[in-house]
Amino acid sequence: MILLFDIGNTHTHIGLANDRRVVKQINLPTLTWLGGTAPALVAKFTGRAVIAGTALCSVVPRVTPRVKRAIFKQFGLDTLELTPETIAVVGINYPKPKSIGPDRLANAVAACEHFGAPVVVVDFGTAVTFDVVDARRDYVGGIIAPGLAAMTDYLHEKTALLPKIRIREVEAVVGKNTEQAMLIGAVHGYRGLVRELIGELKRDLRVKNLPVVATGGYAKLMAAKLPEITAVQPGLTLEGLRLVWAKQAQK
Repeated sequence: MILLFDIGNTHTHIGLANDRRVVKQINLPTLTWLGGTAPALVAKFTGRAVIAGTALCSVVPRVTPRVKRAIFKQFGLDTLELTPETIAVVGINYPKPKSIGPDRLANAVAACEHFGAPVVVVDFGTAVTFDVVDARRDYVGGIIAPGLAAMTDYLHEKTALLPKIRIREVEAVVGKNTEQAMLIGAVHGYRGLVRELIGELKRDLRVKNLPVVATGGYAKLMAAKLPEITAVQPGLTLEGLRLVWAKQAQK
């Protein structure tokens, strides 16, 4: 089995994979690596599984070496870190490859392998990010917009009368109260943003049909009424890590 770590600012997503897919996963607060409790939780997660390899991507540099040390101590394995140098599965045509978030590279790998190229990944996280792989299977860049929760939380924090709301589906087009009005702006408004940007990307890539893969916390919600989105893949980053590990293992 392959043990996979997607280390984010808030959570570390951990997956256990065989040679075909990620078979199970858990989320741990990333701070547990700094507090020292994460290794025990990882041991409980893996159970009796025989770990043949490990891979990670991280956007938290101070945590990365702690994870590597913990893995080596626990399993006696060196960990493959996803970087522009180790990605292998897709090329990179970007001025400063090291500035690309490794989680975004992992998403691009998984989308390209499963949906072909060109392909776009839309990650509905703290920010809404678009990552683009062109017809040559090269990662060529992306788009970043504020996330849904970031936008609504900002409105709540910066105004006296707008409440903090829970993002969810809304059927109305005209709000009959403040919360409903904010939900319309967030949910319908962001669908409009995504639809327009996908249209621009199709024109830029000169294609009529463009696979668009959604991932992240609000992916299912946003994709529900966006036919432009081809598929929702919550575990896309871990799947990308699995594919990169498999490619490197073949060398």
